[in-house]
Amino acid sequence: MENWATVSSASAEQTREIGAQIARLVDKGDVVLLVGSLGAGKTTFVQGLVAALGGRDPVTSPTFTLAHKYRTSPPVTHVDLWRLDHLQEVVDLALEEELDEGGVVIVEWGDAAEPLYGAEALVVRLDWGASDGERTIAFECRGRSWCSRAELLREALRAGSVGAG
Repeated sequence: MENWATVSSASAEQTREIGAQIARLVDKGDVVLLVGSLGAGKTTFVQGLVAALGGRDPVTSPTFTLAHKYRTSPPVTHVDLWRLDHLQEVVDLALEEELDEGGVVIVEWGDAAEPLYGAEALVVRLDWGASDGERTIAFECRGRSWCSRAELLREALRAGSVGAG
């Protein structure tokens, strides 16, 4: 595990822009695990990512439906594991099928999926910043595929006018 970069977001719009920058890096079969407390900006990050991949539908948290699918390129399955208690429930979602079909899986409360997908994932940790709207967003690579894109991530974050640390 390697920390690629840490950025600060001063607003929800900037968190969406950071998600959009990360969208430039995702590829078929990728997993993005989002970790952070309630209200830290996980869904906001996904909104920017999905929009940048061509999504036209509103992006909301799938807390009660467990998963939303978006017609993007590549297709995105957005999952929320907050309500799940057991790893078998994550297995039962059949996310492996989405990945095998060339989709991208984005998981809120991603720490619950780490035993299954954590070895080859981009882990995004969203934490509260100093002020109400501010967030700190840290990126970690897991596995050869994501870690090989470390410099591309730094470039994408710089291109989005967010300070990569």
